[in-house]
Amino acid sequence: MTSGKAVARRAPGRIGLAMTLLAGSIVLAGCEAQKKPNADAATLAAASYTHSGPPALTLFTMVNNRTGSGGHTSLMINASERVIFDPAGSFYADVVPERNDVLFGITPPVVLAYRGAHARSTHHVVVQRLEVTPAQAQLAYELAISNGRVPGAYCANSTSSILRQIPGLQGLKTTFYPVKLSEQFGALPGVVTSKYYEDDDADLQKALAEGNVVLNYETTQSE
Repeated sequence: MTSGKAVARRAPGRIGLAMTLLAGSIVLAGCEAQKKPNADAATLAAASYTHSGPPALTLFTMVNNRTGSGGHTSLMINASERVIFDPAGSFYADVVPERNDVLFGITPPVVLAYRGAHARSTHHVVVQRLEVTPAQAQLAYELAISNGRVPGAYCANSTSSILRQIPGLQGLKTTFYPVKLSEQFGALPGVVTSKYYEDDDADLQKALAEGNVVLNYETTQSE
């Protein structure tokens, strides 16, 4: 296992654009906000993204910079398509449809937006990637898709429950604590660990709204 730290260096133009587009608008998000309605099958199919890299499971753990406690757990799965299982999560973006706590259309810009929204002055993100077989990845994908919505405070519990059903990962213990799950996952052979920091505003809602604006802009530019 290797580890490292990366400190965000966002381009001034990108942030300036986001702030300009956000002026005069109010966007609310967060764990206490009402969940978006599940996207329909046509929307999910249109957003579907297949990543060319090897099958992999990437565990995200959001850690409080002051206390070291875990704030959230999620799992990116690169299988027949790339998704993020974001149990009881707050992330949203107009270009990222969601169904039952699974985020679809996880392109490289979406990954950056997801990671960047959660890394701020109060929290950093531990990113742990494990390359797996196609069968392992696809099973994780199917388990996430069929899991259903997760109640608050069950993010690590639901993620660990999925992981330990995958052959080769049965030794992982179910836990309610994101950091304990991160420690277990990080001890698996082949896991590559990094830590991502930003010193943005502590307000998660603000970060989510900024990321949404940027993703919308990038989508229109690529069309």
